[in-house]
Amino acid sequence: MTRGSSSGATGAALCLACSIILAGFLSRVCAAQAQPQAGAARLDSIEITGSLRFGAQQIVAATGLHVGAQVTHEDLQKVANDLAQLGPFSNVEYRYSSTDDSVRAEYQVTDAPEVPIGFDNFPWFTDDELKAAIKSSVVLFDGAAPRHGTLLDAMSGAIEKLLVTRGVNAGVSHALVAAPASDGQIQQFRVENFDMKITSIEFSDALAQSDRAVQARLGDLIGEPFSRTAIELFEVEQLRPVYISHAFLRVRFGPPTARVAGTSITVIAPIEPGSAFAWDGVKWSGNSVMSMLELGALVPLHEGDPADGMKVESGWQAVREAYMRRGYLDVALNPTAQFDDAAKRVGYSVSVTEGPQYHMGKLVLTGLSIDGERRIRAAWKIPPGAVFDNGIYEEFLSNGITQAFTGLPFHYEKVGRFLQKDSGAATVDVLLDFQ
Repeated sequence: MTRGSSSGATGAALCLACSIILAGFLSRVCAAQAQPQAGAARLDSIEITGSLRFGAQQIVAATGLHVGAQVTHEDLQKVANDLAQLGPFSNVEYRYSSTDDSVRAEYQVTDAPEVPIGFDNFPWFTDDELKAAIKSSVVLFDGAAPRHGTLLDAMSGAIEKLLVTRGVNAGVSHALVAAPASDGQIQQFRVENFDMKITSIEFSDALAQSDRAVQARLGDLIGEPFSRTAIELFEVEQLRPVYISHAFLRVRFGPPTARVAGTSITVIAPIEPGSAFAWDGVKWSGNSVMSMLELGALVPLHEGDPADGMKVESGWQAVREAYMRRGYLDVALNPTAQFDDAAKRVGYSVSVTEGPQYHMGKLVLTGLSIDGERRIRAAWKIPPGAVFDNGIYEEFLSNGITQAFTGLPFHYEKVGRFLQKDSGAATVDVLLDFQ
């Protein structure tokens, strides 16, 4: 019994052409060779285990191995290497047993993390059409994508072939990017050198169609190259605030599509606003430093008011700032919405984790002359041992430094800032670097 292994490359993966992926990694291995290689043996069986995402036969098909083919040890190692470079597997190990004229091979694979797939500028096709084109050509495609690997090149190649059916001869690139509407990442595919521009946008909901703030920002998209990423960012940054400020707290933006007429692109942006909710108050827990009355006064809504989501968010921020002015720099809020769909009301349960109260430690200054340091220390307002008021700290950065240097013939282009907290001693040192 002989063993071997191969691990996935993390950066410069070996670039294989799409045709090689589709035909299998071992085009040189075929059944019933007329002249077997020296040291080759007949492949009696191939077994693949370990993957929870792909069936064994799918992976076998990707290797290009066939029972009955003449293979060498180098062939089996090459399959392990290629599987590891492919992307869906973070580790590949193999072993084989042989007799004088036959061999049995077993590969054990470990699935690598996958990410969602995104298509940025393909106005001619729906996502389903693009995924179907990839699925028809790429054996190991399950709707998601690896973070890296040669499988991505095969996916790009499949999309390029689909583009040709619409008379578009262009390359397709791929890159791991931040998802527009979440904290995660997506594997994004793009048509290279694409310049077809958006000529108009059709929103499915009346509020987006009539809101002046939204209409004023349409120039961010109209006249620019079609890009799903740009459209989705517009929805997050421009549309969503408008809807939640009108109490549509569950608004949903569907995938934008396009209508192409020659070189003209009209974006279709579906919006499901849902219900507008009324405010039903807040229930606080975990707070001891600030009373329920104090906390409630910082959220600028009264029972029965429209549940303006922007005011709600500003309320949570006001609570954080109030705690930080009292020295509670690690305060954390965990708001949980409680929707009553029948009554169209929403209340919140907010758990407060206050953390330690910090006191002023040392003021550490770098990059200053002797006179400059004297001025800054004279202007600093929080003495050692006093409760650290984060509001005073922020005001000092905004205005206090400038005022300290009033009348001097020079100024500092940049001031680096850092709070070095010691939670055990409940102290915080302020580090300012003048550049």
